[in-house]
Amino acid sequence: MQHDFKMLAVAAAVLAFPIFACSQASAGQDAPAVPSAQAPTGHHEAMRMVPVRAELRRPLDALKDQAGSAVEAKLVQKVTLSNGAELPSGTILAGKVTEDDMQSQGKSKLALRFYQAELKDGKKVPIKATIVGFYGPGSVSSDSFTGSADQVPNSWSDGTLQIDQINALGGVDLHSKISSRNSGVFVSTKKDDFKLEDGSEIQFAIGPGQMHAAAMNQ
Repeated sequence: MQHDFKMLAVAAAVLAFPIFACSQASAGQDAPAVPSAQAPTGHHEAMRMVPVRAELRRPLDALKDQAGSAVEAKLVQKVTLSNGAELPSGTILAGKVTEDDMQSQGKSKLALRFYQAELKDGKKVPIKATIVGFYGPGSVSSDSFTGSADQVPNSWSDGTLQIDQINALGGVDLHSKISSRNSGVFVSTKKDDFKLEDGSEIQFAIGPGQMHAAAMNQ
């Protein structure tokens, strides 16, 4: 009799266990995850950038200037970065010709990356720069704007994360993204070669950057 009682007790315990286990799983189950709204790619970088205008310091040739060729633009107005760094008018934005990381389609391409501001006192400031507009010398007529090309206002805002300036330069388009490591790429679908003239106006969205030797050498 005592043996039968022990068997019944064990059976009762086994039958009760699944109920207990299910109860624990239900009580400890996490609430269904609610997907959080994600900001568009480049949004956080754009929030740290400000518009500024500069002038191309030397001509660039899509065929002759290969990856690694130096490029410079000079600020034509003072700008204060979001981290408080001040870049006076005349500051040189240093960069280089690089490989197109946007894989733009075209017969001829010229990708640029500006990564450093060089002040007149020799100080160097790392920057993140995206080209948001390009105007060759004389490309803006007096009918569309009062003044010369180097007086075109930069109307970029942090709500613009991608630029596609079609026919920025006679048959050449400009494409750029805030999220790209590069500043922008000029593409021609018709020409085998094209040039960016010195004195051309480059409009930037610019913000603080990080100086990485490896990135500069790529």
